[in-house]
Amino acid sequence: MKTIARSLLGVVILLIIAMWVYALFFATKESVNKFGDRQWAERAQERCLISQQERKALADYRIVDDLGQSALAERAMIVDRATDTMQRFVEEFRAELPTDPKGRALVTLWLDDYEVYISDRRDFANDLRSGINLGFAETPVDGLPISEKIATFAADNEMPGCKPPIDLSI
Repeated sequence: MKTIARSLLGVVILLIIAMWVYALFFATKESVNKFGDRQWAERAQERCLISQQERKALADYRIVDDLGQSALAERAMIVDRATDTMQRFVEEFRAELPTDPKGRALVTLWLDDYEVYISDRRDFANDLRSGINLGFAETPVDGLPISEKIATFAADNEMPGCKPPIDLSI
């Protein structure tokens, strides 16, 4: 019985070693999110940086509680204008997708996620206009905010400027 147990343990150890050797030296290191049209990714990064600058110009660092009755409506307007910067690049990206099939498929899904995120921001702005001043809530995907999924795709494709902003996070 001891011999069988030792043999079984030896086989398990060898399988674990084989798994690690494969993982460290033979398995692909490329992300499943990465697509081939690097020129598209570069152009997207440049466009997203413009959007970031547009949002930065809208920054309002006043404390809403100190501003009176119109503060929530003003904040809603700023949120809408910031969200418009993202809506514009999403529409531009949809009009000109990457040239490779994997890129077209993945970017389309990424833009779909961005549309959900934009809708969440629009809902938040509408709540503000209605006098509801709760924290920004995103649609969850697999238990995480959708912005995490969007940001991961952007990072995997060297487009850090295309990550969703954290302007509504507190």
